[in-house]
Amino acid sequence: MRRRRVVDFALRRRGVLAALREGGLSLREVCDADVYLLRAAGFHGVVTETVCPVCRKENLTEVSWVFGDDLGPASGSARGADEIEQLALSHDEFTVHVVEVCRSCSWNHLVESYEVGLTPGTGKRVRRAARELRRHR
Repeated sequence: MRRRRVVDFALRRRGVLAALREGGLSLREVCDADVYLLRAAGFHGVVTETVCPVCRKENLTEVSWVFGDDLGPASGSARGADEIEQLALSHDEFTVHVVEVCRSCSWNHLVESYEVGLTPGTGKRVRRAARELRRHR
């Protein structure tokens, strides 16, 4: 799966953490993960080697969210790496947002975004062909 249009938000993350240390932001402003994100971290997340920069109690978990018109009801949902790869093989291009979250203090930040998937207009044809193959077996 080839990632396209990769955007890394590390610089923005450093800025937020610096503002927190300097008192420009409060804990309430940066430790605001909602329940859905915390649950998704438990089901679809991947624990990283990075310790939470805020509470230092546990390693961060990365959660990937998919967004795209061709995804239908899957758009806006958290997905594991295998699921994203399968979606990329059968759907027009879509965006993946990777969010890091601390399940202890609720710190969360967008880590990166990227696009994967088929050339626009190809996904429906691929899915239709796959359905036809299954039907004729």
